[in-house]
Amino acid sequence: MTLRLLGTGAADGWPAAFCTCASCVAERLAGRVRAQSAALLDGTVLLDCPPSVPLSAERLGISLADVSLVLHTHQHSDHFSPATLMYRSWSTDRPLLVAGPPDLVEAAASWLPPDTSVEFRAVRPGDEFTHGSHRVRVLAAAHRTGLGSGEPEAVLYDIAGTSRTLYATDTGPLPEQTVVATTGAEYDLVVLEESFGDKRDHGTQHLDLTTFPEQVRRLRAVGAITDRTRVVATHLSHHNPPGPELARRLAAWGVELHPDGAELLAAEQPAPERGPLRTLVLGGARSGKSREAERMLADAEEVTYVATSYPPGDDPEWRERIAKHVAQRPDRWRTVESLDLVALLQAPGGPLLIDCLTLWLTRIMDRHDAWDDSAWRDRARDAVAAEVADLVAAWRRTERRVVAVSNELGQGVVPEAAGTRRFRDEMGRLNAALAAVTEDVRLVVAGRTVGL
Repeated sequence: MTLRLLGTGAADGWPAAFCTCASCVAERLAGRVRAQSAALLDGTVLLDCPPSVPLSAERLGISLADVSLVLHTHQHSDHFSPATLMYRSWSTDRPLLVAGPPDLVEAAASWLPPDTSVEFRAVRPGDEFTHGSHRVRVLAAAHRTGLGSGEPEAVLYDIAGTSRTLYATDTGPLPEQTVVATTGAEYDLVVLEESFGDKRDHGTQHLDLTTFPEQVRRLRAVGAITDRTRVVATHLSHHNPPGPELARRLAAWGVELHPDGAELLAAEQPAPERGPLRTLVLGGARSGKSREAERMLADAEEVTYVATSYPPGDDPEWRERIAKHVAQRPDRWRTVESLDLVALLQAPGGPLLIDCLTLWLTRIMDRHDAWDDSAWRDRARDAVAAEVADLVAAWRRTERRVVAVSNELGQGVVPEAAGTRRFRDEMGRLNAALAAVTEDVRLVVAGRTVGL
């Protein structure tokens, strides 16, 4: 099976024609233009038919002449253009099957005369039918149009031929019945909407960069997404960061970003590339380093969050800091308060997120009284060095996926006290030693991430 992306944008496209936000301007300057979302499967099955499809296909050099099946997801105007069916009838009377929710089929039929060669089929979640070499299964979407009569107003499609594709737009967090229905599907290709990027207060039945990885995790947990599945984001709006940054963020979850016109081979495709095993995220205070680390593992089923901070005690400001960190983590993550990072790195298990190495080093220096000059000279220097060496060795040998956060210090005023200067130096040495045995090192500055 071959799938061509005729459009990967949301309703207003990306960039939005009337918009001058930073995301739109960046995409416009780069010449990246995304039309309303649609796709063409094997040259014969059209997945959604927004108004932009005919001209998008022509500009991309793609013929729609052999389309014999149109699978509509819902009646919103950026997915459904009944006028296009009428325009088609002016050029050809070749047989065509148009499928979609009942309200959409009723609206579409009114645009064509009774003697048309177009057949209409109302579908509901749970329906299955065969068209040519494709078996189509209809799944429920979490998306209402407000245009129907109470029946399902939006659906998703599972299409099988020589391989198997899930086309999932538009939808909010997937209904449980849909996740259950995809159990063991082992899709070759999943095309999943990601409309709102970093905007979380949209209040719509769409996905964003917080809810999107959660759907990837859910589908992976039931065997719908496997190590062989290619996952592609579509229905993108200017609430996303510019293309290169969005691609970097999606890649952490094994998700691909493609331009309009891209051809995706869903059969005999290579397995997606595996990501890094070790990631070190550096940054200053409030730079966004913890959020960067957390969203890298947002699609993981089981994450152990290793907190190295001091217990909050009676400090209300410290309690508030910890509460905010806890609130932004998924409920399913397990929190472990420990300084024994070596044991955790050596133990088998799922991903680790260590936040942070700066507090770990602080407490290690406390343990050995390393702030005191005489203690440092007599015994603490060697003790701290031994603990750091053990950590670096365990980090280098670990077989677990691990992301660690650390502060990048020493770029400002030289501390007045000898003990504080000592801590600054040791922190720099620890960061450098870990980075030397890490395949993925990132620096976060003002919320922007740079690969080192």
